Formats: sequence, structure tokens, C-alpha cells
Amino acid sequence: MISNLIIKALEKATGVKEISLEIPVNSQFGDYSSNIVMQLWKSNYEPSKEPKKLLKKAQYVAGRPRELAKDIIKGLEKDTDLMEVVKKIEAAGPGFLNFHLKEGALIKNLEEINEKGEEYGNSEEGEGKTVVVDYSSPNIAKRFGIGHLRSTVIGQALYNLYQKLGYKVIGDNHLGDWGTQFGVLLYQITSKNLDPEKLSIEELEKLYVEFHQEEEKDPSLHEKAKEWFKKLEEKDPEARRIWKILVETSLKEFQRIYALLGIKIDYAYGESFYEDYMPQVIRELKEKGLLKKSEGAEIVELPNLTPAMIVKSDGTTTYLTRDLATIKFRLESWNPDLVIYEVGNDQTFYFRQVFAVVKLLDWGKGKKFVHVNHGLIRFEHGKMSTRGGKTIQLEEVLDEAVKRAKEIIEKSETGRGLSEKEKEGVAKEVGVGAIVYFDLSHHPTSDIIFDWEKMFVLEGNSGPYLQYTLARINSVLEKAKERGEKKEVKPNLEELSLLRTLIHYEEVVKTAAESFSPNLMTNYLFDLAQKFNNFYNNHRILESDNSEFRIELTSATGQILKNGLKILGIETPERM
Repeated sequence: MISNLIIKALEKATGVKEISLEIPVNSQFGDYSSNIVMQLWKSNYEPSKEPKKLLKKAQYVAGRPRELAKDIIKGLEKDTDLMEVVKKIEAAGPGFLNFHLKEGALIKNLEEINEKGEEYGNSEEGEGKTVVVDYSSPNIAKRFGIGHLRSTVIGQALYNLYQKLGYKVIGDNHLGDWGTQFGVLLYQITSKNLDPEKLSIEELEKLYVEFHQEEEKDPSLHEKAKEWFKKLEEKDPEARRIWKILVETSLKEFQRIYALLGIKIDYAYGESFYEDYMPQVIRELKEKGLLKKSEGAEIVELPNLTPAMIVKSDGTTTYLTRDLATIKFRLESWNPDLVIYEVGNDQTFYFRQVFAVVKLLDWGKGKKFVHVNHGLIRFEHGKMSTRGGKTIQLEEVLDEAVKRAKEIIEKSETGRGLSEKEKEGVAKEVGVGAIVYFDLSHHPTSDIIFDWEKMFVLEGNSGPYLQYTLARINSVLEKAKERGEKKEVKPNLEELSLLRTLIHYEEVVKTAAESFSPNLMTNYLFDLAQKFNNFYNNHRILESDNSEFRIELTSATGQILKNGLKILGIETPERM
């Protein structure tokens, strides 16, 4: 990446480590920008020995960081590797350096995209390192609500981003198949004398909702549910038999929804999987003197946080116990350098407790645990709730999106040339792509107010707009089978705009991964698509003096759109 070359040169010229670059919003300020001058000016820096010895701050005129900027530029201009790709370095504002790239460097990057194809953007940065992404994590015996969408698609995008950076990535679907909610279902099924094998996931969810409605009238039902969960933990044969049936019913339903979304997760371990690890965790907490009795329960006191409950007063385990057991398993099995929990922001405090206990246990030195706390998809008047029977089913949303996409395809000119089977395939890719893109285009931490119309945006900043742009590119390239002779070209403004956008793809991949923000990728791809369509509308591609260059530019743009959409988990139909 050219950005790495600039950073290396800045480090050499200033002696400063961990320099960051920005991409100016307006290209007239260059292709890259650094605030290194202000960074140096505000600090008590030491002069660098090479390539030019900088004066100490006191030796510059007070309040004149631009003098320092000039000295840094002189040092940078002596770097022959840097100046092979950089046309001009300018001092700007109170202390910024702006880097303008040579057109030759932009065109060389264009050629590299077309040579590498799907491999373009791959990095070796994460080589030898492992990342575990904990995402989706639906609860057994509950249908996929629209609320499950965020964790599933954001988690998959993060998985894909880190894979592009060369990390060994492990996706782990931490299924909610344990806890008091199973006490609820066990009570409902046994007290009503129901056959669990004949119950659909929809009926199981209904039983769960009905229980909480009945509990409001009779609070003693809560204790009965707790008793049944205790039986489950104590391996009562009947409790275990029913529970296994519920898990099997749910997994079949989940796989069907994942297939609709095109999601494949490496592992799907339920909380019950860690049953044998939980006693080990409790024993280690006791041995290290961290476990204390409190009103019949067993807790861990945490600095600046409320205590973490490990064992309830009735002897049953908690979510926290099971998450600690999960961490123990992951550390022993995969030895990850980074563990990403893609879970809603309503669990922020909980994960602070989990990570605090891990620190007290002295587990995973040198490991990093991150909670990517996504906002919720909610109603305008409040949160969705399965318990309260207030939710929208994800399948219902996906079906409606596919239906609307099919209606548009039926009316389009290109749709007339597709068979019925092809129309259905394209409608699925476009409809599902619209929903996935809509979610990912929001910053992970932002809430999304559920609105049927906004969920089905099929134009403007949307998945279908990008898919259509790529289909348009495919059409151009299909017609460009015979290419002319390659010539020296002087790119016009629209072509330069595209070239300057293409060169930043690799940095966007890196930044989106490191900031856990797939929305940076959607922003980039939408900007690229807009610039291409502007170029397409204003210039002939095939019938021009420099058609060969324009075909290469079109091909590279299509490749980046395809690569980026693949990272987001969005299919790209050849025709639309």
C-alpha cells in the first residue's frame, strides 16, 4: 500500500512512531494527509538524526509550526522511494502535510487491480495471528427476529474483513441453549402434557410468551421454571430428553434462515457445550480466592463495578459463568490474539464484568477482548421483545424484500431476457442484498428504527444500486471482447476521480476491520459507484480514442465493487 510507504517515510523523517494518515474529503487537498506537524509541535519531541536533523521546538519561531513543516518536507523529498509515487507534498493549515500522488502511481495501481482480481486487497498483516468472532448467537426455541440481523451480518462482515487482512479467523455461533428460559419451556410442555417432537419453533415461542403473561397473574410460576432448569443442570433424564428435541428443532430452523442470508459460521456451540468447563472455572475462582459468598450466592467482587454473580443462591449457573467457560475453551483450543464479541449495546456493562473477571483470573496475557456493541433495531416507541410478543420476524422481512425486487425485475427491460428461474435467483440476491446493505450502512453502534419502507430501499445508497452498477459494468465488458491497442493516456477529471478512489480500497479494508466498522466499506463502495456512473454518463467507453484505458478502468472498478460486496456478504448478479 502507498499509505505504508508514506508512513514509513514520515517515521524516518521525524523519528515518530505510530503515524496515521487521513484521506482528504476534497481531492484538491491531496490523496493523503497527516497531522504529524501538529503532533510534533504539541509534544516535547527530540530531533531525528536522519535524513535531516530537525531543530528542537524552542529553536523555531514561536507559533510557527509551518517552519517545522518545511523542514519535514525537505527531509521527505530526499526519500527516493517516496518521491517515485508522490508528485507534491504541501504544508497546509496550522500543521498538516498533504501528499499528492503521481498519475503513474494511480495507473500502476489500476493495473495491479486487474492483475490480482479477487486477490487484490489481500494482506499478510495478520499472518500468524488468530481472531475469534462471536456472532449471531440466537436463542434456541425462538424464531429469528429482525433484531438478530445486526449481530449476524455485522459479525460476518468483520469475519470477512479480518480474513482479507491475512488473519486466521474462526467464527463461533454461541447458541443460547441453556438458562432459565428452558425451565420455562420444560414447565410449559410437562404441565400441558405436550409432545415436544410435534412442536414447531413458532409454537415454542408462543409457549414462552404465554408463560410470561400467566406469570404476571401468578408470580409463583417463576419458581417452577427455576426448578425445571435446576433439573436440567442436574441431568434429569426427562428434562434432558425434551431439551434435546427443542435444540434439534431450532437448529433446523436456524440453518434455513442462514441459507437465505448466505451465512456460514465455522462453529455452533451452545452454552450447554461448556457444561464440563463451568466446574473448572468455579474451582479456579475459589483457588485464587476470588469467589465470595453473598446472600447464598457466590460472587466475584470487581473494582469500580458491581459484583459478578457466578452461582445463584439456588445453585444454578449464570450467563457469566458460561461465558467464562467459553473463554477458557477458546483460549485452550484456538489460542486467539483477538476475540470479538458482536453483541448488542444493551450488554455493554455485562461484558465489562466478563472482561474484568478474565483480568482477575490472569487469563490470556497479551490477548485482546473486544465487545462490538451494536445498536438495536427497534420500534419508534421502544425495544422489541420476544417475551412480550412484540417483534418482527426476519424471514417475513426477507420475503417481502425478495417479493419487491421480483416486481421491479418483472417490469425492467433486462428482466424480459431472464428465465423465471433466473428472475427468482436475481430477486433473492437483490432483495436479501438490500436488507443486508441497509443494516451494514449504519454505524454498528447506532440504533435503527424499524420502518418497512426504509428497510426495502432499492435505489440511491443501497445494495441494489451497487449491484446494478456492477451489472452495468459487466454489460460493458461483455461488449468489449476485442480491445484496441494500449496507448499513453492523460486521464480526465472523472477518470482521475475514479483512479484516486480505487487507490484507497486497501486502506478502507484495513480501517474498517481495525475500527470494527463495516459501514466504512459501504460508504466507500457507494462513493465509487457514484463516481463510475458519473463517468459512464458523460463519456463513451468503447467508442473512444482511449477505449483500452477506459475498459481497464471499468474492469478495475467492477472488480473492487465485487470484492467489497463479497466482504459485506452481498451477492452480485451478472445481470439485473
